[in-house]
Amino acid sequence: MPLCRYVPPAAVRSGAAGRRQESVACRCCPAGASRSRRRRRYPSDMSDAEWAVCEPMLPRPAWLAGKGGRPSAYCMRDVVDGIRYLTHNGPVWRALPADFPPAWTVYYWTGKWQADGSTQAMHDHLREQVRQVACRKPAPTAAIIDSQSVKAAEEVTRSSRGYDAGKKVNGRKRHIAVDTTGLLLTILITAASVQDRDAAKPLLWNLRKAFPGIKLAWADGGYAGKLVTWAKTTLKLTLQIVRRPDDLHTFKVLPRRWVVERTLAWITRHRRTVRDYERLPAHHETYIYWAMIIVMTRRLGGAGTPLAVADLVGAAV
Repeated sequence: MPLCRYVPPAAVRSGAAGRRQESVACRCCPAGASRSRRRRRYPSDMSDAEWAVCEPMLPRPAWLAGKGGRPSAYCMRDVVDGIRYLTHNGPVWRALPADFPPAWTVYYWTGKWQADGSTQAMHDHLREQVRQVACRKPAPTAAIIDSQSVKAAEEVTRSSRGYDAGKKVNGRKRHIAVDTTGLLLTILITAASVQDRDAAKPLLWNLRKAFPGIKLAWADGGYAGKLVTWAKTTLKLTLQIVRRPDDLHTFKVLPRRWVVERTLAWITRHRRTVRDYERLPAHHETYIYWAMIIVMTRRLGGAGTPLAVADLVGAAV
């Protein structure tokens, strides 16, 4: 399939990869240019091209919007790098390296952006851009759903955790819907004891509400049964079941299903999401969004290079 070339913002077109450029715009800083003086030393740190992609999607500072207040003591670039470091490397908050803003400052902005919807809005805008780079429409018309059980840490309360007898996992289960290129569309966090078919109803309902243009979804055999009829009659959504052959005794890539499995692999490459360390399911959901934000900003921050064919192979299958 044809690949579309991403054109980075003009402020970073001439900058070398990983080098701090004073011309990178930053609305949170009174001078306009970023006040960040951190050296780029961690794999999770943003390049100038990635920051130029992310910065316009952050909420506009209150003082700049005429709502009072004063500029933050720290550049939002360092705050975002701190969130990305925590998501990518998975330490406890108190173990955040000293070259980032104080841990509780980063924690405050993480919670604030989660509460006002800024994290999900940034994720959704990045997904639209990545789809356009892949020569696709911003809104998808088909989806794939699946679930993954993960162990829960001791911070997770008994009321929000359960035991998945099939996977032998005591913790929580994340149910996701992705588009045909593997980009996350919606997510639902439940106890691991919740059956896939039961959680699929609110998941598909949220999917249909957020993306009215989606008419077709694929799922594995665990979603077969009454759910297919319910989706057709209630949501006007065709749910196709991709079954594993009964006589299959070796590994085989199944059509469509491998796309969502790859997305789950992208998520679990970030250590904060390998287990569920969060007291509230909404907090775990936020780190999954940040994991996908890291994946997408790295694609878009390629300084003018086209996306790798391997990243877009799902679009052609």
